[in-house]
Amino acid sequence: MRTLAHICPLFMFLLCLTVPDLMAVFGFDRLDGTQPWYVTAPEQWVFPLQTLLTLGVLIYFRRQYDFRPFAGLTLATLIGALGIVVWIAPGFLFRVFEMNQSVLKYLGFVGRPNGFDPGFMATHDGSLYWTAVVMRFVRLVVVVPLAEEVFWRGFLMRYLIDPDGDFWKVPFGAHHWRSFVIVTAMFTLAHATVDYAAAVFFGSLMYWLAVKTKSLSACVVAHAVANLILGIYVMVSQQWGYW
Repeated sequence: MRTLAHICPLFMFLLCLTVPDLMAVFGFDRLDGTQPWYVTAPEQWVFPLQTLLTLGVLIYFRRQYDFRPFAGLTLATLIGALGIVVWIAPGFLFRVFEMNQSVLKYLGFVGRPNGFDPGFMATHDGSLYWTAVVMRFVRLVVVVPLAEEVFWRGFLMRYLIDPDGDFWKVPFGAHHWRSFVIVTAMFTLAHATVDYAAAVFFGSLMYWLAVKTKSLSACVVAHAVANLILGIYVMVSQQWGYW
């Protein structure tokens, strides 16, 4: 049960991301301009549904998570802020200095105008705009940090240290180089290619934070702070591709 509790939220989150592709398999063409919005822009309803379903799984398994000790939260806030500033800095510099896209795109030096735009709903029903924004921030600041941290740090870090034994006896935040390399690599590969460099840095910071604080709550707070700053930046800059 404890293992399922740490795997299922992220599994549900990722499973929902397959819905647009499954729609294409069943003949729903999002490029067909004659189709209704829920076909041409499925992310507008898939992402809110994903948020609710993943949150439901987290609540169902809530007794299986141990966020103690509630330590290192100030450090976590600083780490989250540092990690996301490094993440968005290349794209910010790209826009400010009107740089030409080159090999630096693999370090994040690209524009990110295309992605989930909550303003899309306003073109169909203005009252839905703030609903889309609020749901997006719930996804970004609550669901993603919880689902990812209980999996990456809460489960996988421990599992890789003692995969053939009772890995739940491994203390949270125990260090092993195999765990660091594999968890950071998998975390990186879960993101877009353009974000790989930033994801390596952020994943390394999060691993260090887990080892330093021995606190899952610190990891969740750091991830939540990072995503909150990212969300505010996206809303101000309208670089929707970041989320």
